[in-house]
Amino acid sequence: MYEYAIFWDWIMFAVRWLHVITAIAWIGSSFYFIAMDLGLRKAENLPKGAHGEEWQVHGGGFYHIRKFLVAPEAMPEHLTWFKWESYATWLSGVALMALVYYGGAELYLVDKAIWDVSPAVGILVSIASLSIGWLIYDTLCKSKFGDDNTRLMLFLYVALVAMAWGYTQVFTGRAAFLHLGAFTATIMSANVFFVIMPNQRIVVEDLKAGRTPDPKYGKIAKQRSTHNNYLTLPVIFLMLSNHYPLAFATEFNWIIASLVFLMGVLIRHYFNSHHGRTGNPTWTWAVTAILFIIIMWLSTVPKVLTGEGEEVALAPQAQRFASAEHFGEVTDVVLGRCSMCHAQEPFFEGILWAPKNVLLESSEQVAKRAREIYLHAAVSTAMPPANVSFMEPAERVLIRKWYEAAVAGKGS
Repeated sequence: MYEYAIFWDWIMFAVRWLHVITAIAWIGSSFYFIAMDLGLRKAENLPKGAHGEEWQVHGGGFYHIRKFLVAPEAMPEHLTWFKWESYATWLSGVALMALVYYGGAELYLVDKAIWDVSPAVGILVSIASLSIGWLIYDTLCKSKFGDDNTRLMLFLYVALVAMAWGYTQVFTGRAAFLHLGAFTATIMSANVFFVIMPNQRIVVEDLKAGRTPDPKYGKIAKQRSTHNNYLTLPVIFLMLSNHYPLAFATEFNWIIASLVFLMGVLIRHYFNSHHGRTGNPTWTWAVTAILFIIIMWLSTVPKVLTGEGEEVALAPQAQRFASAEHFGEVTDVVLGRCSMCHAQEPFFEGILWAPKNVLLESSEQVAKRAREIYLHAAVSTAMPPANVSFMEPAERVLIRKWYEAAVAGKGS
């Protein structure tokens, strides 16, 4: 059964790779079309219904692009749709969340010191929270409140701040950041699936039927597309945040996440203004730098609100590894070879914080991180990095025997 852990890790790698590739495609097309749309210029020889045009040069050739604000007079013979990038990104993201955070809920999703619930309850809360965000956002967009786009975006930001705080009250810091990203990405992908694409199809059907399309459908789609554009950069950070425990594993993590949204919006505002030739708001970079400095400070201030937390009982899965053969010997190996870095106060030169916030200072922590220790120090030699603590081959074999004994149900 220990082969299962290796197989599972490779499956997660494959899905993560797919997710990154499709996200690059979606983000790339989104950024390109917004920049192109903002850069359109009026010209005397534009055909009827054309809003503007732009000449571009790339790859040794010139491209002449025109945009029809509503639709051309006749349906083109060939029409390229941009939709699968969004769908594939969201679907692969959901699959990755299920593999990592639902499959490993005891380790990555639920922290009993934060909220003492079963993994099943945590998973249900996760699924429900991702759904409710889109429903509220979509309702507001379709209401009178959504007629004012600035007001709508401000409300959306307040809602995201509330969700950032809420997620940190129920999930681990790592899961909270990931869920905030997934919450936002779900809104973005749902915009494409439920609004932008259906509106485009209505326009296409009108053209095929010889009717004049209603311009409101394009206006609505443009609003949702603009929202997606401004939300992209914060989502990228949140999806990569598991690499930065100073962001997600600190006392003020929800404030940090909230400031990240402001930073992303400011940078997009700069580029959108630049592409639209409406100004050069370099002040956005200065404000972003100040926000980043504030984030760095928030990540290191002493714990003054939550304290050090309370000790909680080991989850059943961790208890199995704690009672397996060789656990005592493995604990001695890990404490001797790994705890100089993976500690609340690392004493290895150059290491100021535990990498990825993984602590290995006690037998309980070793049992909790059994799978990661097995994969990184027994199946592979990724840890310790460059084998700086001189872990012996026999010690790696011992870790392998311990993990496999636990999986096989052999107690000590």
